[in-house]
Amino acid sequence: MKRKDGAAPLLFTSESCSEGHPDKLADQVSDSILDAILSKDPLARVACETAITTGLIIVMGEITTDCYVDIPRIIRQTIRDVGYTRARYGLDAETCGVITSIDEQSPDIAQGVDVGGAGDSGMMFGFACDETPELMPLPISLAHALARRLAEVRRSKTVGYLRPDGKCQVTVEYGVEGKPARVDTVVISAQHHEEATPDEIRKDLEEQVVDKVIPKALRKDGFRCLVNPTGRFVIGGPAADVGLTGRKTQVDSYGGYARQGGGCFSGKDPTKVDRAGAYGARYVAKNIVAAGLASRCEVQLAYAIGVVKPVAIAVQTFGTGKVPDSEIKRAVERQFDLSPLGIIKELNLRRPLFRPTACYGHFGRTDIEAPWEDTTRAPDLLAEVRD
Repeated sequence: MKRKDGAAPLLFTSESCSEGHPDKLADQVSDSILDAILSKDPLARVACETAITTGLIIVMGEITTDCYVDIPRIIRQTIRDVGYTRARYGLDAETCGVITSIDEQSPDIAQGVDVGGAGDSGMMFGFACDETPELMPLPISLAHALARRLAEVRRSKTVGYLRPDGKCQVTVEYGVEGKPARVDTVVISAQHHEEATPDEIRKDLEEQVVDKVIPKALRKDGFRCLVNPTGRFVIGGPAADVGLTGRKTQVDSYGGYARQGGGCFSGKDPTKVDRAGAYGARYVAKNIVAAGLASRCEVQLAYAIGVVKPVAIAVQTFGTGKVPDSEIKRAVERQFDLSPLGIIKELNLRRPLFRPTACYGHFGRTDIEAPWEDTTRAPDLLAEVRD
């Protein structure tokens, strides 16, 4: 299908993963441990990495805290919650092996963090656009919605033969003015019981997942829906792939639509700028768009280890700004304290918020508590620019 200007369609694709995907399971384990520690010790330093394979969970990292949490119990409960309760799924919460190797945070890093400095050097990006009510790109927004719905029909047994692993992908065609015009392709890969047939799975998932998520107005001529394209997805989860914390950073952020930087989020307490910096940058970018100052906005923050303030702040609106980007940047610098401690204080991050973020993205969330999604600072920014 050609665009009105005769050019080939501009297609963009994003993906999301179900809660039973091995990498997302690893993220949930890491953030479950983080939340358990923060619930007892809000000042704890946590960098918790998880690796998962058939019948085995390995948790490694640096944790400095005065409290005690039963890490093996937390691991098993997380696995149980997701639905890995039988060895034939590749992982059984009751019987799988659990190995932990935990040390304390390096004192060389701690001495910088203790005085409010960044725990590492690096850059983080935040992004917002007006394609959806939650100010996220449409492809990743729809991909997350499909993945959430896939989990809902499995948990409710609306589609009773589904198993925990799965992945959803959405390709959106953009029109000549850069606005979403239609959904071109949806791909759903869903793990299932061996007796379910391809035709049965296709019919059920089209009716119970795709039809419930993708608006009919976006399913115009040429729309394709591919369900389990290989025809079979019985072996999945940790039995099929090793899971690692932080391996799905595009799923966690903007689906590849916007730049990302730094490292992953899960398993890291909010003194880690990989997490707090990315949340702070999204918070600023979303408030800029919510204020009507731009229809697309990217904010980059850069930090130096042990240094309190960002070494650089950049704002880009891709030609959509109502005022020059330099003016928006000056307003941001006056209105927001983007030091690690400033972001932690503004967003109240020293509390157990993080396990729900480990699936279906960290941004654009309306179903969980995510203070970086708040837009109440938009009037302040607008007034600052007008002054």
